[in-house]
Amino acid sequence: MGDVFSPSHVVVSHGVLELKTYQDPHYHHQWITGGLCQCDRPFTYGAVFIRSRVTGPGPNSAELLWPYSNSWPPEIDFYEDLAQPQLATESVHWGPPHRMETYQLRHFNTTAWHTWGVIWTPTSITFTVDGYGWHRVASPIPIPHVPMDVNIEQRTSCGTNNACPSSPQSLLVDWVAVFQPRRPS
Repeated sequence: MGDVFSPSHVVVSHGVLELKTYQDPHYHHQWITGGLCQCDRPFTYGAVFIRSRVTGPGPNSAELLWPYSNSWPPEIDFYEDLAQPQLATESVHWGPPHRMETYQLRHFNTTAWHTWGVIWTPTSITFTVDGYGWHRVASPIPIPHVPMDVNIEQRTSCGTNNACPSSPQSLLVDWVAVFQPRRPS
């Protein structure tokens, strides 16, 4: 079982957001995770930066833009560790039919604090880490042109022996910044 979110797994303490993944006795000791969404503030184009780190392996941690309509794809993942704290991936999903391009940073310590970002314009997507652009996506890859919102989450897939922690883990978030282009007056 996986992808079960509980509000009790989302905590703020000492100014740090913590998404906790652990076997919750309130859910028959299943692995339960935390996630949140900026669902009431969709935007089209802009930049998002999130300073975060994971505490260890197990759950899949992700920071992404999701379509406000909840009609998938598109999706822009500007940080995802695929349950491996030495790997960071960024992806662009489009379709139908579903297609995607994925870009990876290997041997990258995601248990240390990093600032992950995406700069999304009508013609390109630039992925950043710690203030440096490390990959730019442009045509022929389709760029999403629909309102999207910011999501931060952890997921488990213990039923498939994928992204299944062996001990409690967390995604810690220090800050989030969202910038939108000015609208012509």
